[in-house]
Amino acid sequence: MPDDSLEVLHERWRALCLEMPGAFEDFPFGEGFSVFKIAGRDRAKAKMFGLLMERDGELLLNLKCEPAISDQLRSEYEQIIPGYHMSKKHWNSLLPGLETEHMRELIEDSYDLVIEGMPRRDQEFIRFQTKVSGESLD
Repeated sequence: MPDDSLEVLHERWRALCLEMPGAFEDFPFGEGFSVFKIAGRDRAKAKMFGLLMERDGELLLNLKCEPAISDQLRSEYEQIIPGYHMSKKHWNSLLPGLETEHMRELIEDSYDLVIEGMPRRDQEFIRFQTKVSGESLD
């Protein structure tokens, strides 16, 4: 993706994150730091599944990851590194260069991990909202 400008790439990655059912964007760390969240019954208790930012002129997308496969992904793809300013055990940072479909899969995995960690009532609420809106969790 060498011909993609930073802005185009930012919008593409932002759109992939916002494709997740019920996902929304927030800016708790200020402009330039897009935080993608999912909420259950209480939007104030929304949980982050992605953080999109620019660092040293390069775009980074932090995503939650199963600790068991974090190291495997990092060794397999040079575009996947330990999570910048995050728990290196549970988060990876993605750099430009991965295929769009692979990016989507990693975003979905992060999203699913966050939902799995929510209380059952919030999980059920998200599933119900998704059915009502016609979106899909699969």
